[in-house]
Amino acid sequence: MRILVVCGAGASSTFVAQRLRRAAADAGLDWDAAAGTESSLIGSDHDLVLLGPHMAPRLEALTASVIAPVAVLPDDVFADRDGTRTLAFARSIIDVRNTPKGTS
Repeated sequence: MRILVVCGAGASSTFVAQRLRRAAADAGLDWDAAAGTESSLIGSDHDLVLLGPHMAPRLEALTASVIAPVAVLPDDVFADRDGTRTLAFARSIIDVRNTPKGTS
């Protein structure tokens, strides 16, 4: 699983990506999380794109520009010091996308 964490300048997303990567490794998942800016989406082949909360107004436009699912991270994402809540959030997005319609 390749995840791109996007914020305005790429600084805060670096911390979120590092924490997410560590939490995934601790959970035994072979996931990679990278930080980037909006321009990182051009030609992106990531499996999931997570946007910083301040990017919420750009959700629709950014969703239209990539094939992968795009989700806005919760407002308190930067308080997630060990990345476990961010990992749970990412997993929930992946699980929803992989659940066949009519089942839950």
